[in-house]
Amino acid sequence: MTTPHFSGVAVTVDVVVLTIRDDELQVLLVERGIEPFRGMLALPGGFILPDEDAEPAARRELVEETALDGEGLYLEQLRTFATPHRDPRGRVITVAYLAIAPDLPVPAGGTDAHAARWQPVSSLLSGAVALAFDHLEIVEHAVDRARSKLEYTTLATAFCPAVFTMTELRRVYEVVWGVSIDARNFHRKVTNADDFLEPTGERRVLETGRPAALYRRGAARSLFPPMLRAAFPPVPAADPRS
Repeated sequence: MTTPHFSGVAVTVDVVVLTIRDDELQVLLVERGIEPFRGMLALPGGFILPDEDAEPAARRELVEETALDGEGLYLEQLRTFATPHRDPRGRVITVAYLAIAPDLPVPAGGTDAHAARWQPVSSLLSGAVALAFDHLEIVEHAVDRARSKLEYTTLATAFCPAVFTMTELRRVYEVVWGVSIDARNFHRKVTNADDFLEPTGERRVLETGRPAALYRRGAARSLFPPMLRAAFPPVPAADPRS
């Protein structure tokens, strides 16, 4: 029996932070200040310290590279990316995380990140903006995870502030899924879902129309019945001639 050869392996964390800004799904990126891929955009992340677990490392890297407080974010482990040669420095395995929060501030670069900024996800998925390493693949997995979890869980509320209107929640689904949703149909589905939302009993005065009822996230984490994307038509692409 041949004894396997173990070579040096480094482990990193990378964090896909999604939020809705300017009515678009956006992701947090940093401009790399060091090689490899110096000057290119990448996900915030870095090497796990010898005495550190993966999730604390992810939150630490967010603070160090973007000055965003990772403690207030919804954070879940996405998956491990271990394709050989994904990093030109050697054998590097990364543990990727998905983070979601509303109303995040403009980030600031730090440590080995020259700058940090929000970038529309659409510009990455279309190929208009390139990312370092295999970070586009990681973003694609994160967006797919978020879209899928909106169907079966109450994750959509993580994109909302502590209290929100039904219209604000509906807009989360429309932006993340890229669909147009009938307001009455959406209201019926949401209010029929067990413990999805909790009415606050308060209302917000709007510029036009009647004051809107305010809600907060309910006790449920799973969504029953589910909110299936297939029930809503996609928004047609704009005609470039118009």
